[in-house]
Amino acid sequence: TPIQNKILLDGMTIYNPFHSIGFFSIFETELVQNTSIFTGGFDAEYGGRISSIMDITYRDGNKKKFSGKVSASPFIAKAVLEGPLGSIKKNNTIGSYVISAKHSLIDKTSPLLYKKINRDDTLNRGMPFSFTDLYGKLTLKGKGSSKFSVFGFHNTDRVNYTQADIKWDQSGGGLNFVLVPSSSPILVKGHVNGSNFKTRFNEPIIGSSDTISRFSSIGGFDLGFDFSLFLKNESQLNYGINL
Repeated sequence: TPIQNKILLDGMTIYNPFHSIGFFSIFETELVQNTSIFTGGFDAEYGGRISSIMDITYRDGNKKKFSGKVSASPFIAKAVLEGPLGSIKKNNTIGSYVISAKHSLIDKTSPLLYKKINRDDTLNRGMPFSFTDLYGKLTLKGKGSSKFSVFGFHNTDRVNYTQADIKWDQSGGGLNFVLVPSSSPILVKGHVNGSNFKTRFNEPIIGSSDTISRFSSIGGFDLGFDFSLFLKNESQLNYGINL
């Protein structure tokens, strides 16, 4: 079933990857570096699910220059900003950062674009969908290819029907690191992160100003270390531990 799928973002568990407007996901396509999808037969690395795995990794920020992108459409507006940490002129950068923000506009633009929908609505409320996505990542580089990253995200979604007001929030954060010892054939990766998801449902009571409120939530954390041993015959042994 769908709840047996496992969806990861930078190692964090994503409990709900979709928004109320179905053709928008929480992921920022400008930042995706790698996506691995397994429909079955995946390694023990992805323990805890019996259906499928979607493992998404975001890239680091630009280490050479400051850059950004801003875009808008009748449905959505978004911005991505990134750049190096430290002095570019002196070639003394110690890492990078990247920040992205995305917000829906359909609740604001729909009264103008879809007038027939609101023909019988004296309030002209427009489509009752809205969402916001925020993500940030800070990466510090070490010796060789070693690096340390701290990241976090927050998503909000709301559907405000006349009969019910539904809202859900999702947030998480953590850190990843990669150690590449110069005199050792072992590559060490580690991560610790946490994420949570909460839904609130407010339903008005007919004939009263009161409402019935319900909520549900789920959350978790993940701590793991992964090791890759490179052998002399060009083979590789992967092992690790996860909590």
